[in-house]
Amino acid sequence: MKNFSGDLFNWLLGSFDENGIAIIGGIGVFVTILALSRVFVPSDPMAARIKSHQQRRQHLLQEILNENKEEPKANKASFNFVKRLVEKLKLTRGDEARKTVDRLAQAGWRSRDILIVYLGARLVMPFVGGACALLMMRFFGVELSVLGAAAVGGMGVLAGGYLPSLYLKNAIQKRYQKLRRQLPDALDLLVICAEAGQSLDAALTRVARESGASSPELADEIGLTSIELGFLPNRRQALLNLQRRADIPPIRAVINTLMQTERYGTPLAHSLRVLAAEFRDERMMKAEEKAARLPAIMTVPMICFILPALFIVLIGPAIIKVLETFS
Repeated sequence: MKNFSGDLFNWLLGSFDENGIAIIGGIGVFVTILALSRVFVPSDPMAARIKSHQQRRQHLLQEILNENKEEPKANKASFNFVKRLVEKLKLTRGDEARKTVDRLAQAGWRSRDILIVYLGARLVMPFVGGACALLMMRFFGVELSVLGAAAVGGMGVLAGGYLPSLYLKNAIQKRYQKLRRQLPDALDLLVICAEAGQSLDAALTRVARESGASSPELADEIGLTSIELGFLPNRRQALLNLQRRADIPPIRAVINTLMQTERYGTPLAHSLRVLAAEFRDERMMKAEEKAARLPAIMTVPMICFILPALFIVLIGPAIIKVLETFS
């Protein structure tokens, strides 16, 4: 055991030579610059949302007029190889491709080429992961047998193949959390617009415009729904499209309420006010639940980190005095 730990320590010291330290330092500087740029460079979610709405409006117009507008040549040139590969393997057809498109829309990615990019990433990333795993072993000077290299490469292939799905799942969960937090305030604005006498289309447009700065994700979905309500012949389909893009229980409840209002003529403002109150109470209950779990969660960190330091501060001087006395 001692020989193994000594060899491991010597290997770690030998691996981090001047070149390795320089590379790691360069990576650290790059990550620091990237983090600072994300903090200090302002983002403009309104511009991206307006561009997405314009693209959706043009797409609906093309469907109504039965026009097939060609894509820009730059996009064809950049995605030519990936498109050929994906189309040759017939990955854009079938129910699985439609489910993938829905999941990409749930993450907020709705461009025409995003399915090609995602499927291409799922095809390429296993090879990239395997190559990176082998290169890392070679960079640290680890000599592997054929079986060991195959095992390391297989682990890299599995990690690279699972990475796009994991990234998509994480993006969907983050977007859903933002939609849950933003929905009660947007419903209050919608209630005010409905009580002012506006129609559903005008109310959704006004809410999307007013909440664009504070709630860009929800404003994006509401703006797309208002556009589809004006273009699609079936208004119920526009609401179902919203449910497909944001498949969470609060959104489903709002959609059911709106469809019942459209069908039976029930008062829109009263129904939305009840829903907003329920969602706000639910959000408060979740906050109280997290606060109630906080003492149990903080017990382990307090025992591991706070109590040892407290014992050292309180008992340390007495132990030092006792040692000095007996010495």
